[in-house]
Amino acid sequence: MKATQQLHEAGQSLWIDDITRDMLDSGRLQKMIAELSVTGLTSNPTIFEKAIGKGAHYDAAIEALVRKGLSDEALFFELALDDLRRAADLFLPVHKKTAGVDGFVSLEVSPLLAYDTQATIAEAKRLSAKAGKPNLFIKIPGTAEGLPAIEAATFAGVPINVTLLFSTADYLAAAAAHMRGLEKRVEAGLAPDVRSVASVFISRWDRSIVEKVPDELKNKLGIAVGQHAYRAYRALLASDRWQRLESLGARPQRLLFASTSSKDKRATDTLYITALAAPNTVNTMPEDTLYAFADHGVVDGVLSADGGDCDAVLAAYVKAGVNVDALAQQLQSDGAKAFVASWQDLLKSIGAKSKALA
Repeated sequence: MKATQQLHEAGQSLWIDDITRDMLDSGRLQKMIAELSVTGLTSNPTIFEKAIGKGAHYDAAIEALVRKGLSDEALFFELALDDLRRAADLFLPVHKKTAGVDGFVSLEVSPLLAYDTQATIAEAKRLSAKAGKPNLFIKIPGTAEGLPAIEAATFAGVPINVTLLFSTADYLAAAAAHMRGLEKRVEAGLAPDVRSVASVFISRWDRSIVEKVPDELKNKLGIAVGQHAYRAYRALLASDRWQRLESLGARPQRLLFASTSSKDKRATDTLYITALAAPNTVNTMPEDTLYAFADHGVVDGVLSADGGDCDAVLAAYVKAGVNVDALAQQLQSDGAKAFVASWQDLLKSIGAKSKALA
């Protein structure tokens, strides 16, 4: 049995962190679903920039859309939604089989809106309606400005993938925003069944400090953060507040481990996948990491609900001079800036192709 199937049977969903038209046209995504237990997909501006800007797979579609006089941003969303609708259809059997728990794809609102609450709310509603798929998440960053948008979008019935979370505090804030949205639905007489995931980024922690800590602390911080967030996740699901919502028909916002490819060549290429195996969670990974785990990955147990040794590991980093709380804030800020840069590169690529193909 492949390690990917073992992980799936342990209760964790494997999602691919990639989307290209070639992946769809060639049948590669369908093969991942059939053979590697992939049950969902995420996307972001960087993924689309690479897919659209560095190949000819989108040229015909761009040429047709240019004739309609669309802006570069509007043209992008047409391309992205075409891909994600096709992917959503491939995952629809999983979505139905799991009663809406799994089988999702994700589309991000413009990163330029990360600090604009009202614009984010409006865009989340617009894109969700335009997509017209029950298994499509809209990604909203878990910034301070994003939290009210998450609450409002949840109240409006929009499934949300909360992105750019780095700490347990970030996760809990996102979970609280989701629950407030559900509670408002209950107050309004609406069903509180609006699905969501909360994406905690892992490998960027280690990449940011790998050359600043002793060897015995390299490539352990991201795992400890993941364990710490998982403990909070399990505690929240056992809380009276959540139990009340669940009794009224709500389903949990699942914890998702994102950015789980190893960035340090001294670490194994499946480090974060093995270390963060956990029931009722999601791990989204790049294609190379997925294939590596299928080939030589190991599932040797699942995360402990009590967080294992995360407190001791985090304390060791603090002792080594790492301000974990400050680093979490910096990573979220840097992540938002990186998405904006990728977004601008994406629009430049589309603009250049549009002119060339006009």
